[in-house]
Amino acid sequence: MPPRIAHARTPLTGRDPTEEHRASTPLELLYDLTLVVAFGFAADELAHYVAEGHSGAAIVGFVLSVFGVSWAWLNYSWLASAYDNDDWQFRLATMTQMVGVVVLALGIEPAFTSIDEGDTFNGDVLIAGYVVMRVAMLFLWWRVSRDDPERRPAAHRYMLTPGTAQVLWVVFAVLDLSLTAALVGFVLIVLLELSGPAIAERAAQTPWHPHHITERYGLLFLITLGEGIIGTVAAINALVHSDHGWTANAALLAFTGVGLTFACWWAYFAIPWGEMLERRRDGLATFTYGYGHLVMFGAIAAIGAGLHVAAYALEDEAHVGDVTVVASVAIPLAVFLGMVYGLYSIQLRTRDPFHLLLLGLTAATLVAAPLLAAAGLATEWCLLVLLLAPVITVVGYETVGHRHTNEAFARLDAREGEAQQDGA
Repeated sequence: MPPRIAHARTPLTGRDPTEEHRASTPLELLYDLTLVVAFGFAADELAHYVAEGHSGAAIVGFVLSVFGVSWAWLNYSWLASAYDNDDWQFRLATMTQMVGVVVLALGIEPAFTSIDEGDTFNGDVLIAGYVVMRVAMLFLWWRVSRDDPERRPAAHRYMLTPGTAQVLWVVFAVLDLSLTAALVGFVLIVLLELSGPAIAERAAQTPWHPHHITERYGLLFLITLGEGIIGTVAAINALVHSDHGWTANAALLAFTGVGLTFACWWAYFAIPWGEMLERRRDGLATFTYGYGHLVMFGAIAAIGAGLHVAAYALEDEAHVGDVTVVASVAIPLAVFLGMVYGLYSIQLRTRDPFHLLLLGLTAATLVAAPLLAAAGLATEWCLLVLLLAPVITVVGYETVGHRHTNEAFARLDAREGEAQQDGA
């Protein structure tokens, strides 16, 4: 896109999906900053309720909160990849979504509280913030329907499904539903939301850019990784400001927390996501990548929350045992690593036997850490054992896995070449 002096209104006609050097814009990066707040609030509440022994309420509240902000971000990012023209209307629509994220974040604490009390669900503010974000998206899709006749059927479907869902969310918020009824309603409306892009893209594929999309996902991944650093600092702070001050255990915890975050980063970015998505623009690969990251983002944020639970335990403010403390890190770490392997296999349409070995070793470390905690090993050492889980993946990729990845790409390219010849 050529540089412009002013940001006058221009049509949303679609960008070139093969555009070179496509990167995230300063506007997108500004928008991402609001997600730092939302993920931080959700992780703090998760850590607090797990430390109090209310894991059920913690998990439900966390899933509600993280899904709302992640799903709205996901839809915005795919639309921006296809249509971002950086005019004043697009900028104001983005700002509106930022306001929605802030409102949603303010509703996280009361939502957790109502879930914990188990009576009437108090999600009015949470839902209000989400609806604000989605209404801004409806406006942008309306503009696409006017400016891009070729993809007008897709734009109409992108308006219809989430538009219907937003009406249902408003009704949901107005009604004083019991917690059970609220959870059932949440699942049903979420299923409607998730079906929207799949229905719309069947009408006409929008011109999203694969490398831009994977960069956007990678940046949000980095934001969620920040929760791991925050949790590490909280845990170290708990040790350093105790009666013992700086000790070998404090240094061990610092190394483990930063190492765990770094190893997760390495494991994720070792995979060439952009090249995968460029070769697999078909529905299954695209939607698996997009939706699978919803789970991955939540898992990474939950790892940071688990480290914060460890901080509560070290301060003697947790009402749970050491096994629960270690499990609060081990479980989301297992989900994250499982998603990495699962998405890799689906994107490249490959089943690598070497992955079975890596997954077996990873599972052993993830199970061993809580067992060692039950046997009386200190939390700091159990977390060090958990560090081995992502390290196994990193070492496996750097020694053998990178060659397997190249071979999988070669097989995928060969299959696509054969398909093109058959089609010709």
